[in-house]
Amino acid sequence: MPEPWTRRLIWLLCTVTVTGYAIVMLAVESELAVLALMAAAVALVVIAGRTGLGARIGGAFADDRALNGAAVIGVVVLTAAFYEDHFALLMVATVLLFVVVCLGLNIQFGYAGILNFAGAAFFGAGCYTAAVLTQHTALPHLLVILAGGVVAALLGSLLIWPVLRTRGHYAALVTIAFALLFKTFLEVNDALGGPQGLKVAGMSLLGWDFNSNIEIGEDIEISFYVNYVAAALVLLVLAFAFTRRLERSWIGLNLDAIRLDETAASCFGIGIARWKITAFTAGNMLAGMAGALYGMMIGFIAPTSFTFGDSLIFVSIVLLGGIGSPWGVVVAAAIVVMLPEKLQIIQEYRFLLFAALVIMILLYRPDGIVPRRLRSYFPGWRPR
Repeated sequence: MPEPWTRRLIWLLCTVTVTGYAIVMLAVESELAVLALMAAAVALVVIAGRTGLGARIGGAFADDRALNGAAVIGVVVLTAAFYEDHFALLMVATVLLFVVVCLGLNIQFGYAGILNFAGAAFFGAGCYTAAVLTQHTALPHLLVILAGGVVAALLGSLLIWPVLRTRGHYAALVTIAFALLFKTFLEVNDALGGPQGLKVAGMSLLGWDFNSNIEIGEDIEISFYVNYVAAALVLLVLAFAFTRRLERSWIGLNLDAIRLDETAASCFGIGIARWKITAFTAGNMLAGMAGALYGMMIGFIAPTSFTFGDSLIFVSIVLLGGIGSPWGVVVAAAIVVMLPEKLQIIQEYRFLLFAALVIMILLYRPDGIVPRRLRSYFPGWRPR
């Protein structure tokens, strides 16, 4: 069999296997069955790594277009399989939006080396922007999503100055303090609903109400969450394309240089402050846009949804997936969002579980579940 056909066959088999696994994982109700599926996935990954199958699969997905296409097809099939299941589709949409937030953190953490433990605050800024604009203005909801990103970016511009004047642990403490202050500000601000929170109007696009079920004939009724899965998927595709373009551009090269050695980068004329501001702003804008769509999807927001603990969830996704690895974020977000929901017995201990997973990853696989690939400016070139 010619090599191109071999790659296509591997691509097809992997797409079918992963999509089928996700469908079964969402469908099963028994916690024992969920644990069995998790054990099977771990065993399969270990076997693939030791037999060389993992390398062949990696070769089949070396072209990003193949991996991107497989991911989009998988989400579409997954959505079609649960077209009337509100809860399953809500989880899918939540995973997609969490990936968008963590792609923003990846730009900050993985590319520029900026520690940001206030991801939930910028996510919440987008949510509250959507709540205010949908209630008090007639702004089109696509512009509301964009406005959520702009507000989060502007809010981040206030934080970036103390971050630029500190380094390491001190910069992290600045973002932690901001996360705590943001929640307190929401609780004492009656104009934003105070501790009771705010209602958020559902999304509407060209007269299409996203909060209404889709009826096809007399017998088929599709959950309204399909609308939000589609919107979240479009936002994720745009965010992912932006992140990958940024990484491979000369801007990404400058960010990598700053992360690795600020002193050396400054000696070569790279503007440290300028590129840190760029990375911080871009990352927060992605988080704000995801937050605006998330707020319209769930319909109600409150300060308790944007705590420092929620920021740590986003950080754990980035660390689990692999710092600087966009595809690692996708895998880690699915684990972090779905696992506590499918295993209700650990729901109250989810932060303990996430902490244990992060510690294990840092000890035994510091590059994350899906390590970031080496930068390549000449596709197909290999050293001899």
